[in-house]
Amino acid sequence: MKASTRSGDVSADWLKLPHAETGNRIGLFGGSFNPPHSGHRLVAEAALKRLKLDQVWWLVTPGNPLKDHADLAPLDRRLRATRLLADHPKMRVTAIERMLGSAYTERTIDMLIKMRPRLRFVWLMGADNLAGFHYWQSWRSIVGKVPIAIVNRPGASLSAVSAPMAKTFENYRFPEEEAALLPDLQPPVWTFLHAPLDGASSTSIRENDLTVDLI
Repeated sequence: MKASTRSGDVSADWLKLPHAETGNRIGLFGGSFNPPHSGHRLVAEAALKRLKLDQVWWLVTPGNPLKDHADLAPLDRRLRATRLLADHPKMRVTAIERMLGSAYTERTIDMLIKMRPRLRFVWLMGADNLAGFHYWQSWRSIVGKVPIAIVNRPGASLSAVSAPMAKTFENYRFPEEEAALLPDLQPPVWTFLHAPLDGASSTSIRENDLTVDLI
């Protein structure tokens, strides 16, 4: 069975929540992944290791409300490319936002917490997204719903101290050296993780018309 979407048809298998056991620590890594690249993989790997997560769920969104969709690849294509990149026993790829009808992170997180109340979620993102985080709908509410881990990206490390989100919630920043405790803490709480840097970006890949081999 397939579900029709503006970004193409996707198998119903993509619309399911990954299996997880009660108490599991789950990193939620959302994005357009248009296309996914090695920098995304490094963010996911750093969070998985440093936060001692049981899984990372790659939430491939049908479309980011803050971005132009003119060059957005079909959802099914992005899902398959992300699955190839996130080839790891503790990483899962899902289009659950398509099933939920959710275009906004705050609503997605709220619904996931209601659907899986016994899991411990952490929102993951690269530092390059932090500078514009205050433009996200209900961004303060997002910080109040789940712990957040921000992983450095090339040229974006200063966002940890200069971004509006970081300044607003500076008293809730958790020490990086104790990051493994983050999933057990009550929000608002966030940390900044230093990790190996990778200069890959979805924008540059698209601009250079580079292709991703898909199965």
